[in-house]
Amino acid sequence: MIDKHSPIPIYHQLEEQIRQKIENGEYNPGDALPSEREYAEQLNISRMTVRQAISNLVNERYLIRIKGKGTFIAEQKLEQNLNGLTSFTEDMIARGMTPSNKLLNFEIIPAKPSIAQQLNIKEHAPVYEIKRIRLAQGIPMALERTYVSANLIKGLTDDIVESSLYKYIEENLGLKIGRASQIFEATHANEEEIKYLEIPEQSPVLFMRRVTKLDNGTVFELVKSSYRADRYKFMLDLER
Repeated sequence: MIDKHSPIPIYHQLEEQIRQKIENGEYNPGDALPSEREYAEQLNISRMTVRQAISNLVNERYLIRIKGKGTFIAEQKLEQNLNGLTSFTEDMIARGMTPSNKLLNFEIIPAKPSIAQQLNIKEHAPVYEIKRIRLAQGIPMALERTYVSANLIKGLTDDIVESSLYKYIEENLGLKIGRASQIFEATHANEEEIKYLEIPEQSPVLFMRRVTKLDNGTVFELVKSSYRADRYKFMLDLER
């Protein structure tokens, strides 16, 4: 309900009510929001007040306006915490979501110079090349290209890379994953990303390159991932 005697502005009260309904699941992604007129008549407030509340939520990306159709609940982005080294599978399970992978390519190839340099191995040494689509609740989230030293991480199979590579490394091989360095950049999706992530042309993607090491400092993995910018965001806690 709207409290017209509250010191909190009416538009802010409405904004919070809509936001809470989105966050508690009463409104779901893709649902149409009632019109400004409907809100104004139901709450006995001005349409200008309603418009301000809705505009604020559009700016915060809780809502999306589609010309000629109305205002809809936006897809909420998955947030990945960058303070710890976890796998995609571990992240999704921690959120109560169902992770899955669609394996596009899995083979052993000779390491190209750039890959060999980043994995700290000799040129033409055998590496696993793994290309897969990362999904959450059946929705494509990222296109991932992974290169793993085959002399170090042995025995990989299709089944392993379609589940959790990190779990296999730690539980089956008895190795301890230590740390990783990552870089991020924003770019436009290429043809491959458009196809596999099911996004429109010129869509933005978040490109990530990660080099991962065991606890003894040995590099074992190079990952190049393209995340859907409309579905994913990253969070980092900083201390002074």
